[in-house]
This record gives sequence, structure tokens and C-alpha cells, in this order.
Amino acid sequence: MPKITFIDHTGEARTVEGETGATVMETAIRHGVPGIDAECGGACACATCHVYVDDAWLAATGTPSSMEEDMLDFAFDVRPNSRLSCQIRVTAEVDGLVVSTPERQA
Repeated sequence: MPKITFIDHTGEARTVEGETGATVMETAIRHGVPGIDAECGGACACATCHVYVDDAWLAATGTPSSMEEDMLDFAFDVRPNSRLSCQIRVTAEVDGLVVSTPERQA
């Protein structure tokens, strides 16, 4: 199972196993990772699962869709590597993925 490391705004890291086909957001919720609120449940209708993708993983996670970019307008402290974790699929290609959570969600 692919491993994903979540780093919170204080620098604390948590590495969990994700299920292939699930989303990074679903993985975070399943493992009780703090900093991912996921108020819309993964429908890309809010920005409360906002993460920063580590630069080494930008190519593997792809680029945001136009709908995701629109939702990121509502996120807190958006950066060039911002993504909504509900839009990133867990695959073998992202085994070792590192994402950070912002200080707060929108």
C-alpha cells in the first residue's frame, strides 16, 4: 500500500498507508490526520482539505483542474504547490508522497 506523509504546520509528520484508488483526503480522514477538515466529503465543493504538495511530488500528483483551481480561491494561504487533497488519487506512483497542511483551513 502506498505511504503518504502528512506534515502539519508545526512540523510534526505522520506517515500512513493509503488504499490504492482512494484519495489523499480519504486517507487522511481514515487515519485521523489533523488539519484536514473535508467539510464537503470530497466533492470539490469547499477548500477544507487544502494541502501543499512537496515540490518533489508535483509531477506525480498532476495539475489542478479548473474546478479545483476555482475552489482553491477560497483556501487559506494558497501557494503554487497548493492542491485539494480530495483531488489527488492514491496510486503506486505516489508511494512516498509528502504533503503539508496549512496553519488553518478556510
